[in-house]
Amino acid sequence: MSEHLLFLTGSLAENSLRQVLHEMAPAPVSWEVQPLKVKVAALLTGEMIKRQLADTGSASRVVIPGRCRGNLVGLSEHYGTPFQRGPDELRDLPEWLGRSGQPPDLGQHSVLIFAEIVDAPNLTPAAILLQAERFRQDGADIIDLGCLPDQPFTHLEESVRLLKSEGFKVSIDSHREEELLAGGKSGADYLLSLTEETLWIADEVEATPIIIPHTAGDLESLQRAWERLRSRGRSGFIDPILDPIHFGFTDSIVRYHEVRKRLPDAPMMMGVGNLTELTEADTSGINALLFGIISELQVGAVLTTSVSPHCRSAVREADLSRRIMFRARTDSSLPKHLHGGLSSRHERHPFPYDSTDIRKAANQVKDRNYRIQVNQEGIHVYNRDALHQAEDPFELFPHLDVEEDGSHAFYLGVELARAQIALQLGKRYTQDQLLDWGIATRPKIENLLEYAKPASTKKGRKPESRRRR
Repeated sequence: MSEHLLFLTGSLAENSLRQVLHEMAPAPVSWEVQPLKVKVAALLTGEMIKRQLADTGSASRVVIPGRCRGNLVGLSEHYGTPFQRGPDELRDLPEWLGRSGQPPDLGQHSVLIFAEIVDAPNLTPAAILLQAERFRQDGADIIDLGCLPDQPFTHLEESVRLLKSEGFKVSIDSHREEELLAGGKSGADYLLSLTEETLWIADEVEATPIIIPHTAGDLESLQRAWERLRSRGRSGFIDPILDPIHFGFTDSIVRYHEVRKRLPDAPMMMGVGNLTELTEADTSGINALLFGIISELQVGAVLTTSVSPHCRSAVREADLSRRIMFRARTDSSLPKHLHGGLSSRHERHPFPYDSTDIRKAANQVKDRNYRIQVNQEGIHVYNRDALHQAEDPFELFPHLDVEEDGSHAFYLGVELARAQIALQLGKRYTQDQLLDWGIATRPKIENLLEYAKPASTKKGRKPESRRRR
């Protein structure tokens, strides 16, 4: 064995942890379990660990529970042994150990994201800057100013200069020659969408051109324009144009494949908004599929939008998709087991514990606080007195004895609503935590070094009221 791991845990989870580790035969590492004097492992803190753990023995790493508070750097320095958090759920431990306890490296990608601010002429420069900052936070590399065919963009130059002064890379998307020229002369980094008829604009400015066919599907004109650009010592991107479903979608995918065969080294762009915006379906799955095609064809840039309400997380999805596909391609593997952020509605392993596991956990409870767990058989609510199971939270309410305690009834109502959603959709439910909607929601940063305020300090709540009957 190359490694020996020391697992710290609480008394309630000790037997379950040992069982999970024993079931991993042969185990990828040697291990030992050290229970500390706390029932619930998530309540461990760095100071508690220092008081109770004399040394780490021969361990090469110390693994603490995923929800455990504690400064890992401070613990590692104190003991001279690396500390790290394991998974939140014990049932996820085998997969976690299979990756050597390290998350996949998603820090690399090979695709630029152009995020388009649609109808930019209708926005003030300040509003454009505000939207650009949102897109940058979501992962965009270039802010694309989408122009309108019949409306002049009178503040185009001002908007470009403002964005550039704030450190943005900028592209102009217009079919009006005067706007492309003005944008390029104002410092725009890219110009969309030039054809062989308007390629002369690239001779007037330093901006990188993105070339499209002169007419829909005309790959000959696209190739001529590209070769002309290259003959002048310039580079750019070629975009065969992705069409919406039932308006040439399949043929457009074939065009991308054909262009890649004709011009194997030419940088390519794909505008994914024609599919995400114009298909009423969850965009995370659409992006995953398109970025798989993008990865196979070595497309180096995408143009995406976030206009329709169902596309509000499209830029974040594009950012995660490009990283997942890059990792999978680099590793010559399927795009699985890398990140669950694109599976916003369903999860691979939504129910880590079966009913037997839950009954065993219920038998260990010695207090009146309610615990809630969910598996494929329903919602399970238990304390020291009873274990109740149902699919509908209203069936559980008569058994909970909370009619006289409004704050407690409210708390259980919130948690049971979350549990019912998790049961219906097949999502992971963890009591006292928000459901995880993946990349569809902006990440909520949790500081694992801090506790929530004690119940007694929260307005309108009695001490120890949560989960108590």
